[in-house]
Order: sequence, then C-alpha cells, then structure tokens
Amino acid sequence: MKTFFTAVSCLLLLVSVQVQAERIKDITSIAGVRSNQLVGYGLVVGLDGSGDKAPFTTQTFRNMMSQFGISVPAGTDPKLKNVAAVSVTAELPPFSKPGQRVDVTVASLGNAKSLRGGQLLFTPLKGADGNIYAVAQGNLVVGGFGAEGNDGSSIKVNVPSVGRIPNGASVEQTVPTNFARGDSLVFNLDQPDFTTAHAMVKKINDLMGPGTAEALDATSIRVSAPRDTSQRVSYLSIIENMEIETGTERAKVIINSRTGTIVMGQNVLIEPVAVTHGNLVVTITEDFQVSQPNALAEGDTVVVPQTNINIDDGGDNRMFKFGPGVSLDSIVKAVNDVGVAPGDLMAILEAMKQAGALKAELIVI
Repeated sequence: MKTFFTAVSCLLLLVSVQVQAERIKDITSIAGVRSNQLVGYGLVVGLDGSGDKAPFTTQTFRNMMSQFGISVPAGTDPKLKNVAAVSVTAELPPFSKPGQRVDVTVASLGNAKSLRGGQLLFTPLKGADGNIYAVAQGNLVVGGFGAEGNDGSSIKVNVPSVGRIPNGASVEQTVPTNFARGDSLVFNLDQPDFTTAHAMVKKINDLMGPGTAEALDATSIRVSAPRDTSQRVSYLSIIENMEIETGTERAKVIINSRTGTIVMGQNVLIEPVAVTHGNLVVTITEDFQVSQPNALAEGDTVVVPQTNINIDDGGDNRMFKFGPGVSLDSIVKAVNDVGVAPGDLMAILEAMKQAGALKAELIVI
C-alpha cells in the first residue's frame, strides 16, 4: 500500500508539469456514474387565495384527508383557494447516500396564479424504475410575483407559478452503480473526437504503463483499474487530473434565423470567391393629372394617371473578393467593411456554401 501511494505522489507531480491543456475530468464522464432524475406529485398549501380549481386537486385533497381519518362528505366543494397541485422534480447526484439532501423544483399543474408563500406537503420522489429514492417537503422560494386590479389589469414579473426548495428533499436510498465492479472503467468524451481519444490513450499509457488504456471508438476509452475500492478512487484521481491536448472542433458556421445571430468557429476557411452586395430599390408612384379641353373645344374633363418608376441601386454596389485559405478574421473584417445586415450575411454565407467556397459545416437553427 505504501508503494502504491508513493507512485501516486510521483505521478501527480508528472501530471502537473503540463500546462495549457484540458483536464480529463473536464471533458469526460465515467460510464455508469451519473445523476438520476426524480419526479413526484404533491400539494402546496398555505397560498393567499392564489390556488387552483382543477378537479384533480380536489381529488388529491380528499385522498390526503382520508389518510388522516377525516372524511369529506360526497358532493361537498371544499373551495380550495389556498391549495395547488404541483409537480416536484429533483436531480439525484451519483453516490448520494440516505440522509443527504438535494434541491427540488416545484411547478403548478393547474391554474394556480402563484405559489408564493406556499408550503409543499410530504411528497415521495420516484425514479424511472418506480422506486422511491427521496421525499420532499418544505417552504417554497418563488422568484416571480404578480398583481391584478379590479378593472382586469395585471402585471407579472418572471413566473410566480414555479418555485424551489433548497435542500428540500431527503435521500432515502442509494442508486446502485457499477463503479466498483470489474477490472476496468470506461471514460466517455463529452464531445466525440478521434484526436482527443488518441491523445487521452497515449497520455494514460505513458504515465500508467502500456496497455492501461485503449480507445473503443471516438467517444469511449476503456481504462484498467484496481479492484480495491480505495485504490480505485486514488487511481481515478490521478487519471482525471491528467491534462491532454484536445482535438480542435470541426469548422462550423451556426445561423439562428429567428434572432439573426451568426457564430463562426475558428477553423472556418474560404476558397477563392467574389461576392457582390448591393441594395436594389424600386419605387413606383402614381400621379394624377387633369386633362381639360379648350373652352371652345368639345370634350370632357378627365383625370389621367401618370406612373413614375425610379430604380436606385444604392449608387455604390460593393464587391469584395476572398483569396484562398482566408481566415475568420478576414471574413469578419470584410463583411464589416461592407456593412451588411445579419439577414444579408446569412444569404451570402448560404450562397458561398452552395458554391463550395465555404469550407465549414453550415448549421441553421
């Protein structure tokens, strides 16, 4: 054991030598070690007349009262102005143990106007397998608010029908993982990349010994690991703090057609191409003139329309030319000099892609 931790200390010193790279823990996750989503259905009480009138809220209220030995007569309307039916969600971190607490988010399911000032009653939270992994209860923190006048006017800030309860759920059981099973672990890259996977395998094998790591594909890297849990934790601490040079992303141009946002990656290049940009404005006006005959001539006075057509191309049609291998800086400078609007720039980029001059993946969202 002493030899193992001595080796750990030496390797940590080696890992800390390399700078200006990304740590493995920042770009990967371990297969099977993940958070789990929990969901539940409950009641929020104590509202100031802002509850809902949904039929399922009344049904839930009756069921809850019956569990306390109180029977609500059939056909009686409890008029639940201070009660709201809600969904309760939480994210259970990996390795959470019974007794630990997690935050919960509470959202109205009916037509409750606000959950401000409400209290969530005891609510079991279930996982995808239907088992209960936590229970939630507590006072809500609501960031939004709303107000209404007698004349129907109203104002709302943020969303008052959603709130949170910090540390509002208590973990009841642990989600099993395969962390301590087998002789190896699999690291999954957040962004699949063959270059990054190769660099990670090389780094681990150089420091931990040949054959320690192997790439399964562009995403997954299998790494041998000791069976002893304590040694496995220390071993992974070494690996996840290793720094590697990651592969550069593919050249991409992302266009948001709704907001006019255009984002270009650093590896975007342009092949030789000429682009012209100009505004063609066609103005058509109708003038009406009166045609009146001479006093001694026969005829009627009539209104004669006269059409005027004016074409204005801006007077300064601009063309710019990109040479081979132009970088992003040159592209940005050129389009800024031209002064194109976002919509025009989108059309230019799409046309350049169709012409084969834009060496990047064009993504329109």
